Amino acid sequence: MTTVLAPVEGAAVGLAAVPDPVFSAGLVGPGTAIDPLRGPGKAVAPIAGKIMKLHPHAYVIVGDDGKGVLVHLGIDTVQLKGRGFRLLAAEGDRVSAGQPVVAWDPAAVEAGGRSPVCPVVALDATNGAVTGLAEGAVHVGDELFRWD
Repeated sequence: MTTVLAPVEGAAVGLAAVPDPVFSAGLVGPGTAIDPLRGPGKAVAPIAGKIMKLHPHAYVIVGDDGKGVLVHLGIDTVQLKGRGFRLLAAEGDRVSAGQPVVAWDPAAVEAGGRSPVCPVVALDATNGAVTGLAEGAVHVGDELFRWD
């Protein structure tokens, strides 16, 4: 079993609250989303593993068991072309759970007319494999869900 930790502080709101049909319908995979606190912060690794993909607005970490977790910092943030994001790690790096990966400011994302809500998704997981979804307030490093 893999325990996925909250990469940002805020409120766990569920994927249905994500203003993007691909995420809200679970097409990327099961998981949840966090409506982040507004203000500068750091998004951390939700699991220990290797950073397989790293963009300023999103990253995928794959654990030693082969399970990959996607963290997407806001919706439509790819359009920002990296503005407002600062990489704190590199693609290919091995990270421990809780290690900072990207510095960003959800308030700036929102001020630019985009949702700062952060989907956290278990890639290629089957329905029912993700349990124990957190609800309400979460702090960085709190258990967000379990992946059997």
